[in-house]
Amino acid sequence: MLQKLERKKMVVTGDYVAAYGALLCDVDVVAAYPITPQTYIVEDFSTFVNDGITDAEFIKVESEHSAMSATIAAEAAGARTFTATSSQGLALMHEMLFVAAALRMPIVMPVVNRTLAAPIGIWCEYNDTMPERDTGWMQVYCENNQEVLDMIIQSYKIAEHKDVLLPIMPTLDAFILSHTVEPVDAPSSDEVMEFLPPYEPEAVLDTEKPMTIGSFAPPEYIQEIRYQNEQAMQNAKRVIKEVNDEFAAKFGRDYHGLIEEYRCDDADAVVITLGTVTGTAREVVDEMREEGKKVGLVKLRFFRPFPIEELRKVASHVKAMGVYDRSISFGSGGPTFIEVRNALYGYDIPVVNFLAGLGGRDVVKADVRKMFEKTLKAAEEGKAEKEIVWIGTRGVEE
Repeated sequence: MLQKLERKKMVVTGDYVAAYGALLCDVDVVAAYPITPQTYIVEDFSTFVNDGITDAEFIKVESEHSAMSATIAAEAAGARTFTATSSQGLALMHEMLFVAAALRMPIVMPVVNRTLAAPIGIWCEYNDTMPERDTGWMQVYCENNQEVLDMIIQSYKIAEHKDVLLPIMPTLDAFILSHTVEPVDAPSSDEVMEFLPPYEPEAVLDTEKPMTIGSFAPPEYIQEIRYQNEQAMQNAKRVIKEVNDEFAAKFGRDYHGLIEEYRCDDADAVVITLGTVTGTAREVVDEMREEGKKVGLVKLRFFRPFPIEELRKVASHVKAMGVYDRSISFGSGGPTFIEVRNALYGYDIPVVNFLAGLGGRDVVKADVRKMFEKTLKAAEEGKAEKEIVWIGTRGVEE
């Protein structure tokens, strides 16, 4: 049972709003294991339980692998669940992420993006979540703390939709969001309950009605299961847009679904960004527009499902596209670049990959301006001088 929470404005960290979003969604079970810079998410939720604001079951487990295992078990029993992790913790969960998706468990798990060892680092990088893109989880990259809160709430409605039933990880940049305070408008618990109906699971472990979940299966069945998961991920594209529109109508904040376009209509060159760099990129777009340069920005929100149709629509009227990545698929460029290039197969425009901010290095306006200038040059010349560009890397020519 959740105590009544009034609408309020808060100045809080991204970690806190992730926990507060789960509180507003009246989750039943939370599995918790600490890892910097995620720890405060589950720690803050434990305070809600301790203070009697919620009677959610708070389970302290012995590892991240156990946290996901406990969450899957609770979800199979019919509970609305929540957990959170980061970096090596997410990597340790890898095996169980496949299980959650294949069993169609609509788990919501915020991930604070952090570099993976080695060398050991605690700062922002997307090399923790990007390798999990093929586990069957939906992924959404948040720009600010308001979006973190709103996407926790939206994530439950998207994941629990009968045409989807897939787990989802809303992500937030380590320290840039997780430990930085920003003003956030929080809806009341009554408003969230009106928006998000109680969870009604499709299949529940019940001693009165015995059934098997996740049993051994021969080859005669597994391929069809994979196909059903793929169809669910495709269905999510429609559901994400529907939930976004409903959320915007009720709460007044519109995130535009899978992507958000900014000044793209007449742009010659467009750069695609994820996460917090997007805010910096908006400022650069405005400055370059004042200089008469026709640039635009695409904020890539959902990496899974990947917005192929939306990006093709943008590509149909621009002359070049740049793609920002805060991670790398060694030997092939950044994961976002690989996906965009695949989506735009057959389109005769240059696509340039910009690698920056790895290991948590700052990405400043001058760095983003370089991305736009190089993309503009590719638009003017009809080809990229270099397909993959490392920005701000010592000893590497840009």
